[in-house]
Amino acid sequence: MAVKDKKSSLEKTKKGDLEERTRAAHKVLRIELVKSVIGRPQSQREVVKGLGLRRVNSVVTRSDSPETWGMIKKIPHLLKVDTLEKK
Repeated sequence: MAVKDKKSSLEKTKKGDLEERTRAAHKVLRIELVKSVIGRPQSQREVVKGLGLRRVNSVVTRSDSPETWGMIKKIPHLLKVDTLEKK
């Protein structure tokens, strides 16, 4: 009996993870560079370039993923981020 209960809870967890990933896949991040990279360390400049931003006030849209959020968290003082629903 205990094995069945454990299995059903694992199935629920997997189903919940799948729903969460599907929901996240429908979100898009609008990222805007609001401060200049002049005088910033090279690593921060590379993150800005990796996001696809070129100059102040440039805007890109990226999928809502852990990789994108990792880059955003390295330079939050330079960016403005909005979450949009993908249609």
